[in-house]
Amino acid sequence: MKILQIGKFYPIRGGVEKVMYDLMLGLSAQQVHCDMLCASTEDYPASTIQLNPFAKLMVMPTKVKLAATMLAPDMIGKLRSIAKDYDIIHIHHPDPMATLALFLSGYKGKVMLHWHSDILKQKMLLKAYKPLQNWLLKRADLIVGTTPVYVAQSPFLKNFQHKIDYIPIGIPAMTYDQASAKKIQESYNHRKIIFSLGRLVEYKGFRYLIDAARHLDDSYVVLIGGKGPLKEELEQQIAEYQLQDKVKLLGFIADEDIPSYYGASTLFCLSSIIKTEAFGIVQLEAMSCGKPIVSTDIPESGVSWVNKKDESGLIVPIEDGLAIANAIKIITENKEYFNKLVVAGKNRFQSNFTLANMVDKSLQLYKQILSN
Repeated sequence: MKILQIGKFYPIRGGVEKVMYDLMLGLSAQQVHCDMLCASTEDYPASTIQLNPFAKLMVMPTKVKLAATMLAPDMIGKLRSIAKDYDIIHIHHPDPMATLALFLSGYKGKVMLHWHSDILKQKMLLKAYKPLQNWLLKRADLIVGTTPVYVAQSPFLKNFQHKIDYIPIGIPAMTYDQASAKKIQESYNHRKIIFSLGRLVEYKGFRYLIDAARHLDDSYVVLIGGKGPLKEELEQQIAEYQLQDKVKLLGFIADEDIPSYYGASTLFCLSSIIKTEAFGIVQLEAMSCGKPIVSTDIPESGVSWVNKKDESGLIVPIEDGLAIANAIKIITENKEYFNKLVVAGKNRFQSNFTLANMVDKSLQLYKQILSN
């Protein structure tokens, strides 16, 4: 069995390309041939990297970035020259460049379409891309999502439910250094740390998490990691509510430091408000560290499937700071309930969201495709 994944870019900047890369490494570790073809990020040079005897990363140069899409025309010629060598092409959506490359490749074999999310914000891009997207939906032998909820409720997939399945995202369990976590706790005087992490953009709903801090007493501190265009706006909100001692915007946190913040936290909060947040990998990181979660009930998103109510955490309505605060208090003020969520959340992670689970489910579906 030889698999080629196409889509997104390298080096890794987001969830989709992390899934591709982790899946490639996981499959190749089981001696399944899995290569990856993608565009480069920013000024990263075109290159071919042989990761191991069963995995090769082929990075094509990006000529221009348009509407969050890396345009790398060399992907077309490269795919035309190698497509016949693979039993299955596993294409990751949304990525118009990858879809165009597949359309022009002349490939006649099996196709798995990994539908990570709908195109929501780029309306003009979607208008131009829709005919190609419709071709891809019809061309795919199997369409998989990351949760059963998202693929069941996406308006783009309503006519393709006969060939739908899902592969939950899986990650290696996150571990943290106890001493580093303790140092962070000490720097905030051992207050209850409510941790959140993500780009400071509208759909992350951080303004509602900041609003939640107004309803928490001084035994709590909210730490928000990440950078983005809303930094000044969020700082103004913090100042307006006089929450400078209770809410901290941490800015960019280096990858090696992130586990310590999970370790130091009391619980994790995902405050996103629209289904651009399709899954929420940060929830897996929190579960693997034994941290309960407060997340939001985003319409048509899989976030509330990942964080299961009363098992790994609590779920509240979107755009409701008071509801977030009440859920935080329910979890943190009941020690028995808190401990239950810690144990059950870790178990949920191990049962559903490990890298091994993602690799095994992918292999199962690859075999299913090839047997048809």
